Amino acid sequence: MEPDPDVAYRIEAFRDYLVFDRGVAERTVQAYCSDVVRLSGFLRTRGRLAPGEVDHEDLRAYLFHLKDLGRAPTTLRRALSSIRSYFTFLLEEDELDVDPSERLESPRSWRRLPTVLTPTEAGRLVEAVSMDSPVHWRDRAILELLYATGMRVSELTALRLPDAVLEERLVTVMGKGSRQRIVPFGGPAAEALRRYLTQVRPKLDQGASEGSIFLNRRGTPLTRMSVWSMVKDAADAAGIDKRVSPHTLRHSFATHLLEGGADLVVVQELLGHADISTTQIYTHLDRSYIQDVHRTFHPRR
Repeated sequence: MEPDPDVAYRIEAFRDYLVFDRGVAERTVQAYCSDVVRLSGFLRTRGRLAPGEVDHEDLRAYLFHLKDLGRAPTTLRRALSSIRSYFTFLLEEDELDVDPSERLESPRSWRRLPTVLTPTEAGRLVEAVSMDSPVHWRDRAILELLYATGMRVSELTALRLPDAVLEERLVTVMGKGSRQRIVPFGGPAAEALRRYLTQVRPKLDQGASEGSIFLNRRGTPLTRMSVWSMVKDAADAAGIDKRVSPHTLRHSFATHLLEGGADLVVVQELLGHADISTTQIYTHLDRSYIQDVHRTFHPRR
């Protein structure tokens, strides 16, 4: 029996990634998912029943197929963007080791690097939670940890009480493919987490916490959507004029480490990437930062 294509190609999981990790607008989510559904239909005609069977030539053939149908250049550009977002998702989920979309030809202007915050913006964001909120320290701890560790929002909401060791400022993260990694965090995150665990969480826990660290006001584990909304609200309160999601803090974490001189392999380990090629996107970001500095400060710019 042939597998359900939506299941085999993980369409719903891709939708969740766009919404909760990337913070993509609903209209764009619908467009990207529709593009991937059409792509999966084409790939099945070539005998590719799962994304792991897809290669560069399959994707190239699909783009030529769209061109032969007379699709407008804007439609082709969006299809390419959808494809790249989809395979980035699969790489981050460790479903693939190699990105078959990597060598697809496109104008240089099509490439979009992830949005990152400056260190100043990141600081404003984590400090933007209202002190009047009864869950101030919960929200502050979440923002501090996302920026301090670079963990995915799904990893943060899955944390259990034994996973965080405040005395050593370490957290054990269960990543994709059930791979564990240990990530350090700094003093501000440790202090916010300590205050949350001692002052707020005991009031929230009503016996239905399942051992989760982060709880909602009903005492049940916090959802990814709640964290996404919290990050967006903090960005608005901080006056940050960028599209900000939990994944933006992950991008910022990696970029700021590299800008500070961290080794790429260490950043790969901290992010939990199975393949260093996934981490290398941040070297492009770092290069962009260096170019900005050069243009700003060199006397013969």
